[in-house]
Amino acid sequence: MATSTMKTLDDLFLDTLKDIYFAEKQILKALPKMARAAQSEEGKAGFLQHRDETQAQIERLDQVFELLGKPARGKTCEAIQGIIAEGEEIMEEFKGSPALDAGLISSAQAVEHYEIARYGTLIAWANQLGLKDAVPLLQANLAEEVATDKKLTQLAQASANAKGKRAA
Repeated sequence: MATSTMKTLDDLFLDTLKDIYFAEKQILKALPKMARAAQSEEGKAGFLQHRDETQAQIERLDQVFELLGKPARGKTCEAIQGIIAEGEEIMEEFKGSPALDAGLISSAQAVEHYEIARYGTLIAWANQLGLKDAVPLLQANLAEEVATDKKLTQLAQASANAKGKRAA
């Protein structure tokens, strides 16, 4: 293979950055739907708060693209589309049921875990590539995703899972 067509870690970093950018934009669209579907007030509030955080995360990703001198553009991420589609299926199939919120939280955690994996990888690669200014931006996003995942676990343990157990 000719060296001019050989893909590098720089290419992989940019590709993965486009992937998470697309994912965050899809999540931004999904969160208000999840908030509307949630039965508990804590669930509704949590999804709306994370919507605001997601907006800030997209703005940080815009800054990372800027640091690279590349246009902020997403690349279709089938993984996140699949996770979001599963969440929509749960919203439909469990609408009005006591298990709905537990299902929504489970879907949201699948999203968080995907994002946590992506940001962890991007941080490692940014360090390797010497993209020192990108690291704190990516770390801020990662920290928010980890905090959201913890909040979702607390919400599930506090009420949603128990409510879902009861027979309607």
